[in-house]
Amino acid sequence: MLAGILVGVAVIGQAMLLAWIVHRAVTGAPSIADLLPAALALVAVVLTRGAAQYVQGRAASTAATDRCRAIRDDLLDRLHAAGPARLDGWHRADLASRALHAVDALTPYIAHYLPQRILALVVPALIGVTALLHDWLAGLLLLLSAPLIPLFMALVGWGAARLSARFETRRARAAAVFADHVRGLLSIRLFNAEREATVRVRGFAEQLRDDAMRVLRVAFLSSAVLEFFAAVAVAAVAIYVGMGLLGYLAFGPADDLTVYRGLCVLLLAPEFFVPLRQLATHYHDRAAALGAAEQLAPLFALPAMPDATDAHARDPGNVILQAIRVARDDRTILQAFSLDVRPGELVLLWGPSGCGKTTVLHTIAGHLPVDAGEVRVNGEAPGIPGAVAWLGQRPFLAHGSIARNIALGRDDADRAAIAEAARNCGVLSFAEALPDGLDTRLGERGLGLSGGQAQRVALARAWLSQAPVVLLDEPTTGLDADAAAPVLAAMRRLCADGRSLVVAGHDPALRGIADTVIDMAEPS
Repeated sequence: MLAGILVGVAVIGQAMLLAWIVHRAVTGAPSIADLLPAALALVAVVLTRGAAQYVQGRAASTAATDRCRAIRDDLLDRLHAAGPARLDGWHRADLASRALHAVDALTPYIAHYLPQRILALVVPALIGVTALLHDWLAGLLLLLSAPLIPLFMALVGWGAARLSARFETRRARAAAVFADHVRGLLSIRLFNAEREATVRVRGFAEQLRDDAMRVLRVAFLSSAVLEFFAAVAVAAVAIYVGMGLLGYLAFGPADDLTVYRGLCVLLLAPEFFVPLRQLATHYHDRAAALGAAEQLAPLFALPAMPDATDAHARDPGNVILQAIRVARDDRTILQAFSLDVRPGELVLLWGPSGCGKTTVLHTIAGHLPVDAGEVRVNGEAPGIPGAVAWLGQRPFLAHGSIARNIALGRDDADRAAIAEAARNCGVLSFAEALPDGLDTRLGERGLGLSGGQAQRVALARAWLSQAPVVLLDEPTTGLDADAAAPVLAAMRRLCADGRSLVVAGHDPALRGIADTVIDMAEPS
């Protein structure tokens, strides 16, 4: 803003010097020596204006980049603090779109609109006062026309903010639809539904295009309003100066109008509207930012888990739940539920779907708070980083090698530790038959591995993590007896290594290896 104000001051100095040089050249017969100091001063002012504009743009870009980076970091921290349980209702592509596009939509708002909002008040005021001092009538024409422009821009901006919010919502929804189609491409091909899928994606794209054009139409309308009033005001000043210099006006200060004063006012008149014109140019950035803020607000409003910063486990492998109560969406899922898991013990949470098995795992992991009771994991409050390892029904496998997926989250793991984890969890039994062994690259979501092989890779990751407590959600779902056997054997080896396993499932094979079976269908 300071650099922008300096630009405004330089504009005033430039107009006054140029008007003085022309006035001297027209009304007298000056020598080059008489005009040289003013000309050098004019060059210095022009260079100062250019340098100030460069500093203004550079500072705005840096500030916006830093602020948006901080906003995105805060957003990711909020998502991490909320935990996966609270994000179950959000589509991953929707979250990615909001974290990327919605935050990026704030960049021009921070870089241009916020400082320009102040400059649109300060710089025209400086120019208007200067014009008023040179000719009070011309200055009055400029100052009276200025308030009309923000008024009509605000009226247009209300509609632009509403359209921008709808555009951001539509873009997030289109991203989710496209991601779903890419993820389900195999099923789409198998059911010969390519045409229907293409039509649906194209329909969302067309709706997104229409919304974008509506936003642009409103943005251009605000610029047209500004240009109209600016053109009328500049034309009025030009007519007044021209008629006054020709002697056709005898009103007010027209009789005393000189070439210097008239030309100075005439040069300042279009510059008076430049900050307002730039504000109009960036006014749609405000509308886009308001729409993006509506998309980001629900994510920042997600409740966070209580802080748990003590990373020193006092009782490794011990899990205690004492009469806990958990409710979600005004529905009680667990009531007076207790659990006691000792180091090296495999506890099976048995029961049909919907009885709260996964909720217990989320509670132990620190993803869900309890409404009553107490939870202690490794002798501490839940949520301490590295206290638990998680293996869901569909383990996450990234695009990359098998070894990289085993070492996910452990950048410091050496090759020997990765190989040992792979051996203990049965990964080497199939990896050694592959051309590149543990360096065999997997497709996205573990493409190239069977369900049982993917589970063993995830178990190897849990082994490598050295977490005292391992949580498994339906680890054998969808696996036949032959595929499940290595997974069950790896689970027993984890227990033999001193880890505590809490397993949610209803596979009879799990009952055969469990030390304790808790029937979740029975009342506590």
